Amino acid sequence: MSGSLNKQYRTAFITGASSGLGEAFTRMLLEEGVKVWGTSRDSAKLQALRDQYPQLFSVVCLELNQAEEAVNRFRKAEKEAGGFDLVIQNAGYGLFGNFELIPSETWNTQLSSMLGTTVALSHAAWTSMRSTNQGCLVHISSLAVDFPLPFMSGYNVVKAGISALSESLMSEACGTNLVVIDFRPGDFKTAFNERAHKVDKLESDKRLKQAWLKLEENLNTSPKPTQAARDLKKALKAGKSGIVISGGFLQARLAPLAAHLLPKKLLRKITALYFN
Repeated sequence: MSGSLNKQYRTAFITGASSGLGEAFTRMLLEEGVKVWGTSRDSAKLQALRDQYPQLFSVVCLELNQAEEAVNRFRKAEKEAGGFDLVIQNAGYGLFGNFELIPSETWNTQLSSMLGTTVALSHAAWTSMRSTNQGCLVHISSLAVDFPLPFMSGYNVVKAGISALSESLMSEACGTNLVVIDFRPGDFKTAFNERAHKVDKLESDKRLKQAWLKLEENLNTSPKPTQAARDLKKALKAGKSGIVISGGFLQARLAPLAAHLLPKKLLRKITALYFN
């Protein structure tokens, strides 16, 4: 499908729009002429986008760990926009450490904010989309669904849950004009590792340190977020539900093929070697 995205999507709501993939998605949509309501827990981080696109970009201050308030702010923005044609659920963070050393309260907070609030926002968006029989819901999941990241148990669980939600809604969307995209990025050159909270001291565990160094190496040598934005743009123009994998050749092409062809036991061994 050719033409600008604003012919398909007048308005969009994006969580986690201030940096990384979320910022790349936001800029891509703004350049296409789509009006965007972008969120961040710190509204000051969105001011540059507001200054650059004063007619197209609106700031929404939103905390993932406050689900009810997040939904209220989404509905307020939705009313201002006259409805959202596109909702992209992107916000999230990482916790890195041995599972047994992560306090249960910390682990549960990550699940409730990243998965629980995402489900709550998706429910609000989906309810509106169903009422008009139009709209696109995008969940930013991860290749961690097939290849869980070492020492990031909460993140892996959240992303698997988000992909499961996407599959459920794809089934419900059959026979309608609704589109659900499960967007699974691999590593991209963002500050994700800098914002991740390390529960353990790396020096306390050799395996932990080796895995962290490999994660950092992957991010430093990975594609720029603009590639993910191009892949999402292509999927949005296609206007079809499904899984979209984005990343470098190894992660986005070879790894998914291996996930389908190789037994799980062998995949675990390969992953262990890959992360030293």
